[in-house]
Amino acid sequence: VQLVESGAGLVQAGGSLRLSCAASIRTFSDDAMGWFRQAPGKELEFVAAIRWISNSPFYGDPAKGRFTISRDNAKNTVYLQMNNVKAEDTAVYYCAAGSADIVTQAVGYSDWGQGIQVTVSS
Repeated sequence: VQLVESGAGLVQAGGSLRLSCAASIRTFSDDAMGWFRQAPGKELEFVAAIRWISNSPFYGDPAKGRFTISRDNAKNTVYLQMNNVKAEDTAVYYCAAGSADIVTQAVGYSDWGQGIQVTVSS
């Protein structure tokens, strides 16, 4: 599966940004699509995930109450709506796809996008 992220950019603190991740194909299983991020000098961090069929969203602590993950099955695309962004949200954001028995763990994802930069200015 090829994943293409878009929506990178520079945004002021308190603003909003929407990231998109388009998958080249989609299986008919309940695979997960996830967003992870990595800030300079820090480890990869789980942000959010959603499954194609069950549609249950999962959020990491940084995303709770501010970010919303959604998907458009017809377009094989997953979105991450980021609201009230903070300087600490600055990172490279990666989209990932896979069976992911535990969606918060990167090891469960077999395919990854190249990553896009999100920079929040304070």
